[in-house]
Amino acid sequence: MQKNKHTPLCKKIKYLRQQRNWSQEELARRIGISAPSVSKIEAGVTDITLSGIKQIAEAFELSIAELLSMPDGGPFKKSATPSALAECEARLAMRDAEIIALRRRIIELYEELKCNRIHA
Repeated sequence: MQKNKHTPLCKKIKYLRQQRNWSQEELARRIGISAPSVSKIEAGVTDITLSGIKQIAEAFELSIAELLSMPDGGPFKKSATPSALAECEARLAMRDAEIIALRRRIIELYEELKCNRIHA
């Protein structure tokens, strides 16, 4: 499997989970997904939507900005400016919109393929 672009975020999630002595099952329970899904997120083999990032941040009692501004495997950056945080949140919102558009396109293509099979 190919890793995605969320690897730094995935490391942060794993770091925070381990700091709290939570198992993957415990984090999964707190955010309402399966333990294998948490494993895939931490390994960087699955995309995380903005709503998923929000759920994870809330599980750790953090804002999205705090989660994203934290350096890989280390303490939080307190020097992040509000404009930098706003920029991160805006970029995440755009990424989430891209994922939603791609999912819609996949559904359209699936429906088209299904129609072509019926008429063939």
